[in-house]
Amino acid sequence: MSTIYILWLREVKRYLRSRPQIIASLAQPLLYLLVLGFGLGAVFQNAGQGSYIQFIGPGVIGMGILFTSIFSGIGLLWDRQFGFLKETLVAPVPRLQIMAGRTLGGATIAMIQGTLVLVVCMIAGFRPQGVAAIPMALMFMALTAIVFAALGTAIGSTLKDMQGFQLIMNFMVMPIFFLSGALFPLSNLPTALTVATRLDPMAYGVDGLRASFIGLSQIGIATDVVVLAIVATLFLILGARAFSRIQV
Repeated sequence: MSTIYILWLREVKRYLRSRPQIIASLAQPLLYLLVLGFGLGAVFQNAGQGSYIQFIGPGVIGMGILFTSIFSGIGLLWDRQFGFLKETLVAPVPRLQIMAGRTLGGATIAMIQGTLVLVVCMIAGFRPQGVAAIPMALMFMALTAIVFAALGTAIGSTLKDMQGFQLIMNFMVMPIFFLSGALFPLSNLPTALTVATRLDPMAYGVDGLRASFIGLSQIGIATDVVVLAIVATLFLILGARAFSRIQV
């Protein structure tokens, strides 16, 4: 357990030291929130859907968590390039603990990032339905962060260069985000698009956040929790297997 804690702490400290990166990572969620939130607000309201800022807020928070957690896999490639990963892997500790520490570190960083995005959303006018919504929202933030931190670790374990990782991540991240329902309701969609959104784990994270913050769920909170827990377990297993096969 000490190995997991040390690696978790290392990932968190590395993130907290990179203050310019923290500020820069808020730019994209802020862009979506302000440009789309206020730009499409009148259209959304005229369609009888209420405040678009209230609707898009949980989606933007989910986006911050998604991007931060899945790109935590880049740290794995960085450590491999500069030799720290080799030193870690030859240590007399199970690789499963190393993978768990890195994944939990990436998930914690994603939760911190999601909390910062929540603060920005509240400044822009987003209002949760009450303080009681926070614990459930934190649960969904944690589940979403673990799902995609494990996925990032699994992909990072199979690649050897950062260019390949960035290409794969850009190919995956944007479809995952846009099919999650972060920017539009998931009701009354064409059948093919409905199936695609149901296969997207991020859709359950966004739906859970939206249910927690504003009491609006299009899938169901129980379904959101079960699916996220199952996918998190699956990705952790896949990530552990990929990590165990890394050649020193």
